[in-house]
Parts: sequence; C-alpha cells; structure tokens
Amino acid sequence: MLGKTKSRAAGIGALAATAALVLAACGGGGGGNSGVQTGQTFAQCDSSPNTCNSAAADQLQDGGDVTMAIEKNIANWNVTSAEGNVLETGLVTKGFLPYAFYTTPDLKPALNQDFVTSADITSTNPQTVVYKINPKAVWSDGTPINADDFIYNWKVQNGKDCPDCAPANTSGYEQISSVVGSDNGKTVTVTFAKPYTDWKNLWSSSGAMYPAHLAAQHGDLNSPAGLAAAYKWFGETVPTWSGGPWKVDNFQNNVSLTVVPNPAWWGAKPHLSRVIFRIITDASQEPTALQNHEVQVLYPQPQVDLVNQVRNIPNVSSYIGLGLTWEHIDFNLKNPALANKPLREALFTAVDVQAMINKTVGQFTNKVKPLGSHNFVPGQDGYKDVVSATGQGSGDINKAKQILTSAGYKLQGNQLIDPSGAPIPTLRMRYTVGNQIRQNECELFQQAASQLGVKVDIVPTDSLGKTTSSGDFDVIVFAWVASPFPFGNAAQNWVSNSASNYGKYSSPQVDNLIAQANTETDQAKATDELNQSDQLMTQDAYVLPLYQKPTFIALYDNIANVRNNSTLDGPVYNMQEWGIRKG
Repeated sequence: MLGKTKSRAAGIGALAATAALVLAACGGGGGGNSGVQTGQTFAQCDSSPNTCNSAAADQLQDGGDVTMAIEKNIANWNVTSAEGNVLETGLVTKGFLPYAFYTTPDLKPALNQDFVTSADITSTNPQTVVYKINPKAVWSDGTPINADDFIYNWKVQNGKDCPDCAPANTSGYEQISSVVGSDNGKTVTVTFAKPYTDWKNLWSSSGAMYPAHLAAQHGDLNSPAGLAAAYKWFGETVPTWSGGPWKVDNFQNNVSLTVVPNPAWWGAKPHLSRVIFRIITDASQEPTALQNHEVQVLYPQPQVDLVNQVRNIPNVSSYIGLGLTWEHIDFNLKNPALANKPLREALFTAVDVQAMINKTVGQFTNKVKPLGSHNFVPGQDGYKDVVSATGQGSGDINKAKQILTSAGYKLQGNQLIDPSGAPIPTLRMRYTVGNQIRQNECELFQQAASQLGVKVDIVPTDSLGKTTSSGDFDVIVFAWVASPFPFGNAAQNWVSNSASNYGKYSSPQVDNLIAQANTETDQAKATDELNQSDQLMTQDAYVLPLYQKPTFIALYDNIANVRNNSTLDGPVYNMQEWGIRKG
C-alpha cells in the first residue's frame, strides 16, 4: 500500500507491494552488474538513478503510445482514502493530481515546481509554512488551483472535520491549526498547533489534491456529512477532471485506463500522445504481453519465472532496485485468539525469514536481507535492527513452543489449546491473487504455524485495499510503499486511531512516542523516539517485517526517460517526460 506513504500509502500503499531481485546468471547481458540489470538502457541507474535512460526532447518522436502493465483494477479513485490507498491507484492518478512534493529515484523529496513555486518555513513558533502556488495552475475546466483546494484536502484528512472520511493518513494534517489563503488564493499559509517533523509529506504525492470546487458540487464542505459525501464521490467516480499534465481519456473496468495530455496543462507538454495502463492481474501473463508488444513497460512484483522470461526477450532491458517498499506479515488483533500476545509472539518466532527470502525473492537476487525495523530501511538515516534480538523471524520452533508452554498453552495431538482449554481456531491468511511470491510466503507461514498446532487457511484476495480496510483477515502479507517521511509513515501505520492501522494495534506508549517524534524539531531525538516506539511494537508482536522489497522494471530499449523509482511515486513520477526515441 501506498504507505501513504501511507503510501500512504500507501500506502500505496497501500499498500502496495512490490519486490526486486538479482538473477545470478540469467539472460540479458550488458553492464557490469548483471545481477541487478540486463540490457543497456538501465546501465547507469545504480550510479545515476535520477538521470539514467535519459533522452533530450529533440531525440524523441513527436507523439506515440506507450502501454504499461498494472496488476490490479482501479476499484477506488481516491488515493488519499484508506480504501483507495493502493499502489495501482497511486500510479494511474499521478498524472492528473497536483501535489507539492514527490520522491525522486534516489529516495529524496523534491518540490513539484509546476504546482508550487516555493514551500518554506517562515516561522518555528508556531511552525508556519507558506506555499506559493504556480500562478498558471488551473484545473482542466479553467478553475484556478488555489487555497480552497488546500483547505478542502486538509479538512478531509485531518480526522476532525470529517470523522467519516476514513483517510489513509491523518498524520500532520491533524496538527494544523489553520490554512489561510491570500494573494487571490495563490498564497497559502499553514500554521501548526504543534510542530510537524515531516511537513513536506503534507499535500505531497501520497496525499495529492482533489478539486475543492467539484467537491462543493457533491457535498456541503462546511459540514462533516457534506465533506464525507464529496470524499466518497471522488472514490467512486472516474475522474473527468485534471490538475496535472495528463487527463483520463477512457477507462474500461478490469481492462485498461488511457490517459492523454491535458490541454489546460501549464507546464512542459508530454511527449507521448497516450499512455495506456493495461490491467493484467495474472502476473504470469505479463512476459507474454511484453514479448507480443501488447505492453512496452512492466513494473511487476518480481517472481523467478517472470524475471527469467523477461530477461530473455530481445531488445528489452530490465533493472532491479531496492527502496522504500517493505514486505511484512500482519495480525488482525480483532481476532480473539490473536489478541493474546504469546500466540502472536510464538507464531512470529516460528517463521524463518531468511528461509522465506531464500525460497522467494532470494532465488533471483542476493541483495535482500531480513529487515529489522518497521520504520526505516537499510541505508536510511536512523535504521536500527530492533527485531532480531527478540527471536522473531528466526524460525526457532523450540523457542516458539516454550513461549506457548510458559503462557499455559498445550498441544493436543496436532491442535493447539489455549490456557482456557479452547482450541485455537483456524486462521485465514490473505494475499493478493496472482502473486506467487506471496502465495509461497503464506505457505511457509502455514508450515511454521502447523508445527505449533495452529491451522492456517490461505485465501487470496483481488482487492487488497478493501480487504485491509474492512479487516477481512486474520493474518495477511503485503507491503508498504513508503515515502521518505518515516515519522508521518509511522503515524499512519501504527497509531491507534489511524484508519490505516488495519490490524487495530493499540499501545498508548507507542502512540505517545510517535506523536513526540512527529513534533520534534531535533531530527536525532525524533529518530530515537521512533526507534523506541518500534522496539515496543516489536515486543508486542503485531507486525513482522520480512525484507526490503525489490522492485523490477523492464521496457523496450526505444523508450526513454522511464526509470525505476522504488517509492510510492513509482516509474510514473515523470511520465510527461516519457518518449519514444527517434530512429
């Protein structure tokens, strides 16, 4: 999910999941790092992630179509909502939603100057940020983009003005005391009741803007019910409006989405005539679609067979990256059996994460290691392994059994009995349909649980956002596609009242530490507080981090300016620059 960063995202989100790899000696060729890259197009991506596969405008054809495969249908168009916070929704809406900041392939935040020419802290007491909206910025119907849009999108995400909106993330928005427009609405002054560490995450690509003037046509923006009605309308309605370089031309449910250049766009015009997102929910079909030129760009969840097939397609380059997306197993604490910590702790201890890696993504990459944090990935400032010392993820069955025995559980035959004498019910474990790696991960979890006398039924889902937001699972495996804002991510994912806290974990101590981290102006202190909260949450055995997920991108060599971006922004972060090389 777009961890929303929670993105959101997921959050994409959403929760979104993605993985990457290294194929030891397979296909492709070219470059000195064939373990992560094949072909020549991505040869410079390790050293120059922001500029590799570049081509100037005069080297590109005028027009042309590019089709990119996505792996899920668009079931909800409101990417800021808990239900719409899915990677695919984030990818396809990127071209027509305005946002203040986005994440570049080197995992750093960057100002979207097409939308806001500046965003600066003008006061630290109280913290105040002033945004200058691009004077040319308009919605596709000619309505100026102005402070009203900031205000509307603040109200529906702050958790106060619209209690029924269920946004994916309230972090930061809830700390704002006022949003005031001036300069004919083109200057926006945001004042915080408490400082917000990750202020650049607000109205960023994980919480992009929806038009206030259209919201007002579908609900009274001065009432909670009206805000909720408009928020729901955005989720249910295929957008015919745009505030970005692209607009929706056609959507065929479960088939494809086509976007074309937005005539009202004030920035650099897109090179392509159309970008088509073709929905292919069966990942095994993606290499065939690529080989047949039905699609020209893939950004799939990498799997062994898929990677091997893609790497043997002529004139196709591929690349594996590691970024801010991380795979994990979550419990639903609403299940009475899983409300008991010893059972959760034992199940996580029985899971062998390294073996899980070896049998899944490790088959095509040796880059991936067990992840020891819920908030940071290796390479990020602040990363600290708080998981390994607990024994969770070690695959130590004897220790897992000792945890259960000490807590009063008993094994009768192949059935685990809780301290009250009741059998542990069968657990339903969910994963996104068509994802072989996640299916394998579920099966490995199932095998580990069976050694403790716990039966697990594996049930795939074709709507990850709906499954998580409705809590329709006992155990689930997915990934957060995070933003580079760990403090905001934590507030979205773990605090008790967040709609994105899908497993309903609640710890006042963790809530307080995350809240403190989000209001610190001292980054080192904020990082320490976040790691303290992480340690407490790990001890509660709510979510087991698995690994930093590899991303895999492949395309035909004649397509320029498309590159890997292992964040919730994905490869579409610069879609207006995509083009087909001349010749």
